[in-house]
Amino acid sequence: MSKIAIMGAMPEEIEPLLKSIENINRVEYANNSYYEGIYKGKEVVIAYSKIGKVFSALTASTLLEKFGCSTLLFSGVAGAINPELHIGDLIIANRLCQHDLDISIFGHPYGYVPEGAVFIESDKGLREIAKSVAQKSSLKVIEGTIATGDQFVASNERKDFISTNFEADALEMEGASVAVVCDALNVPFFILRAISDTANDDAGVDFDEFMVGSAKISANFILDMVENIE
Repeated sequence: MSKIAIMGAMPEEIEPLLKSIENINRVEYANNSYYEGIYKGKEVVIAYSKIGKVFSALTASTLLEKFGCSTLLFSGVAGAINPELHIGDLIIANRLCQHDLDISIFGHPYGYVPEGAVFIESDKGLREIAKSVAQKSSLKVIEGTIATGDQFVASNERKDFISTNFEADALEMEGASVAVVCDALNVPFFILRAISDTANDDAGVDFDEFMVGSAKISANFILDMVENIE
């Protein structure tokens, strides 16, 4: 039976998942905890990475290489750029980029390094499963570009920069690094984010107030997806 990896960046993003998993076996590895278990007859391995691109790349690599997961789903929260996204709304990443990757001094576009790509696309089949889940649940889900960077954006100026250069709909701190790992290892992946703030000057206040509720919305959606993955 294939294993499904489910990631979050913070404890609050995986706690709702762990409450629904049976036969949990906790494994300590590489200064982190990994939770093997069963959900609706499917084998899953759940972990939160800690915040940022380095930790999320390490955790994603571990889930795929050590635990042998063949699919990776990411559940978490994000700041909105697209004005159609409001707190609690869901966004599916059809592509991801790194907004803080910058060697433009050498004539390259923002987000690009040689032998890399500005954008990495997520798995189309998993996105179709997500759309089906959303339709059955009567949930509004936007599909769009998610930008990742090692900074919590709470600035209209930075938000406008990311919108202009990447046409991003939302931003966060882990998705694109997970995408790089999965793409390199040819593992299908899916990134889901629930909006916790709007990445403006009030983002810190909004995040603290709405993060837990938004994380639960994302986690519940991911579990519905697991049930529908063959």
